[in-house]
Amino acid sequence: MRDITVFSGSAHPELAAEICAHLDTVLEPCQVRRFANDCLEVQLQANCRERDVFLIQPLVPPVQEHLMELLLMLNAAKGASAGRITVVMPHFAYARSDKKDAPRISIGGRLVADLLATAGASRVLTMTLHAPQVHGFFSVPVDHLHALRELATHFRGGDRSRLVVVSPDLGNAKEAAAFARMLDVPVAAGAKQRFPNDVVRISAIIGEVEGRDVIVLDDEIAKGTTVIELLSHLRERGARSIRIACTHGLFADGALERLAAQPDVEEIVCTNTVPLPGDAKVAKLTVLSIAPAFAEAMRRIHNGESVSALFEP
Repeated sequence: MRDITVFSGSAHPELAAEICAHLDTVLEPCQVRRFANDCLEVQLQANCRERDVFLIQPLVPPVQEHLMELLLMLNAAKGASAGRITVVMPHFAYARSDKKDAPRISIGGRLVADLLATAGASRVLTMTLHAPQVHGFFSVPVDHLHALRELATHFRGGDRSRLVVVSPDLGNAKEAAAFARMLDVPVAAGAKQRFPNDVVRISAIIGEVEGRDVIVLDDEIAKGTTVIELLSHLRERGARSIRIACTHGLFADGALERLAAQPDVEEIVCTNTVPLPGDAKVAKLTVLSIAPAFAEAMRRIHNGESVSALFEP
């Protein structure tokens, strides 16, 4: 069997180190240099020839910088005669660009998928794509994990007799329903509309939330506008308590502080698929590690074992 070799880009080296600790393998060094003309150069500083190479790099701000870095890492591994190259991408930012919803608009999700394959990716390992159909954009195999089990384990303690899972919109309702089944509680969803200039309106909540303890579940939270809009409706409907959960805690433009400042929000839970903003120090925040899940998926891919069991709720 080929030896395993793991590299990390500069997007989230802490997560890469934690994954390697679970795999009991070394995180090999990768050098990124910038020339005077602002071009990047990547050198993988370990042998790749005929090895099973894993490149860990979430697409997080600055997204374009980290994407280019990942493409150059792929090119370097391919040029070094790697036996197989797996992109481990905990967060795929361009999954939001999944359809042509306006004239003459680009579909970035498909373009980036093509770029990764062209640069040398043999397969992709990712988590909680914003739109499930993005999985089909890739011309190479994709293993699409989720963090529902980690989140459900966190929320299983305590009294769940009045608990309800609420999705901010109908697009996320399927994932919210799966999460609710894991906790054996009911589910509700907001009816959301998005208008120009990123204005969000929730016209109604479908399901019973009055007097209940609410877990608002979303795939990612960027600016938090949808969740804050949902909170006002939950208050009007008489929710007893509110906790917020997501896989990707991007928390851009002070979103974490705004959410934590809401008096009826008791806890904000996310995973470490992306690095938290440098000033993200909030007492209400809990960060769960998904390194064991990625390490197990990488181990199974390397050993030629089934990964499908990891997809089940």
